Amino acid sequence: MRRLFGFGFVCVAASFSTCAVLRAAVAGVDTTDRVARTLPLAPGRTVRVEATIADLTIIGSDRPDVSVEVVRRAPAAADLARYPVAIDDASDGLRVRVVQADEGRDANLKSEIIVRAPAGAAFDAVRVFEGRVRVSGLRRGCDVDIRRGAIEAAGLAGRVRLESGIGSVEIRDSELTPGGMMRLRVFNGPLRVALPRPPASARVLAVTFNGSIASDIPLAMKDSFGPRFGEATIGAGDPVMSLDVVTGDITITVAKR
Repeated sequence: MRRLFGFGFVCVAASFSTCAVLRAAVAGVDTTDRVARTLPLAPGRTVRVEATIADLTIIGSDRPDVSVEVVRRAPAAADLARYPVAIDDASDGLRVRVVQADEGRDANLKSEIIVRAPAGAAFDAVRVFEGRVRVSGLRRGCDVDIRRGAIEAAGLAGRVRLESGIGSVEIRDSELTPGGMMRLRVFNGPLRVALPRPPASARVLAVTFNGSIASDIPLAMKDSFGPRFGEATIGAGDPVMSLDVVTGDITITVAKR
């Protein structure tokens, strides 16, 4: 397991509009804060997102810029200072950060983050400690890692890496494209892949140490003892789709036509 919050971020000023709404905390009502900004994203620059406790949604479309909305909820207004919002535009890309100070893991300090970006944007590091990540419509690639929680993905292509520690990974309606890859990992939980059509060319590798493998793509299985392992080479055998689970089941389905 990789260290989660060891990434450095370069920050420079950017033009933006910010809307923050605070309401005083009363009995049974949390304090809420909202920040929204829209920034340009030049070709070749990447996007990184880092959060502690978050429900994160990333949506790729034909828009030219990046829109970021962050809503934080905490028991009291003073608690918001414990996980500040940082949205920064650097020479190499855009950085969004909503991380608790001093490596905190307080589940009461929650954020909801929505990032809307060009479909061709590369999300080269999305790191969430606990919560849920939904990502869709990215055609160049994304690297998503959540330590506790689920990843739900749809409409992806390019170089795709999705990893959950304790949780699940589910990806559907996504493509294996030339020069790309699909690397999916779960430490403890299920891993599900639903392809829209049989791949014309691919190398499929699936392994679970404590679980089962079910696949609509015929796999040569090695499961007489120890870990269950399945593999298949289709066409030229490129790109690679690898599925790796320690404890949990792997399911690969292909839409019927």
